[in-house]
Amino acid sequence: MIPYGRQHLDEDDVKAVVETLTSNWLTQGPATPKFETALADYCGANFGIAVNSATSALHIACLALGVSEGDRVWTSPNSFVASSNCALYCGAKVDFVDIDLHTGNMCVDALRNKLALAESTNALPKVVIPVHFAGQPCDMKEIRALSKQYGFFVIEDASHAVGAKYQEKFVGSCEFSDICVFSFHPVKIITTMEGGMALTNNSEWAEKMRMLRSHGITNDPEKMTEDSHGPWYYQQIALGFNYRMTDVEAALGLSQLQKLPGFLEKRNTLAAHYDKLFASIERVCPLSQNDGIYSSYHLYVIRVLDINESEHEVLVSQLRSAGIFAHVHYIPIHTQPFYRELGFNWGDYPNAETYYHQAISLPLFPELTEVEVNQVVNQLVQLVEKL
Repeated sequence: MIPYGRQHLDEDDVKAVVETLTSNWLTQGPATPKFETALADYCGANFGIAVNSATSALHIACLALGVSEGDRVWTSPNSFVASSNCALYCGAKVDFVDIDLHTGNMCVDALRNKLALAESTNALPKVVIPVHFAGQPCDMKEIRALSKQYGFFVIEDASHAVGAKYQEKFVGSCEFSDICVFSFHPVKIITTMEGGMALTNNSEWAEKMRMLRSHGITNDPEKMTEDSHGPWYYQQIALGFNYRMTDVEAALGLSQLQKLPGFLEKRNTLAAHYDKLFASIERVCPLSQNDGIYSSYHLYVIRVLDINESEHEVLVSQLRSAGIFAHVHYIPIHTQPFYRELGFNWGDYPNAETYYHQAISLPLFPELTEVEVNQVVNQLVQLVEKL
């Protein structure tokens, strides 16, 4: 079975993990701050805060920006549920902005129109979370301009996009956002097994996220409410969480980071090969890539046009039966039972729903070969022609 995604680990990764396992530190040691600094430097940001998942990073990012009960947070319906759940954890209300059917990303025109309507009803969001779906950055310059016009914060959900570039700058530089979040799940671009990181250029938000990831505790005398009792003393000054990344995970992340340029080059080469093979297939439409971006290609997604829901299901099942683990990213968040209980319904975001019924994620990972890509494309085209 050819998977849709798979981590790439080598002897250097194993050595880095073993060295940490046999050191004096398994967690809260030197590897985590080294990884934070290395990735922040790579992306061009001032601060990195490593945590145990991108979900945790999104949560503390919202908290750092002051999201609380009564606030509104908007994100894309075409994402994993963590992109919106993070706001609910804070007691905020969630809403969605429909996508551009051709890219899978948040549609700037839809955002602009929704903001104008929200302003007229005094219902503007405190935070907007654009999702860089499949590794392609959203139109962040336009989103940033709207954030300044309407007064909201921007958190980039870049779980798919470590190493991607927008207007010649790495995603994570926070040039057009307040905080940017990455994921290091095994099927992502680089892995720490599980893990995530929030990047920002704001020292106050960085410090707050560091405190929140570790129970809301500080041992900094300047932040305490009374004089220290001694070198052992700490205070809990906020309700935080146990969201820390281990040093073992960080050591793997540092090793993986050295390979990131090679991973990206291979993913882009394979995506270009897919594009070439699909160029003459009328019913198969790869997601469009906007100008001025460099995608990390976490996923390679195609839309099969003029297909009904039953045919969509059959096509994915037949690909899997043929040894190709095709998948669908994502079920629109607003259609999940939990979100329907909050008042959302099928029909609320037509582009996201149309996309969902047409989309198929095809295998893409560094060890995939062009021969296997040929196999995937030939099998898909044969099956589509029989529909």
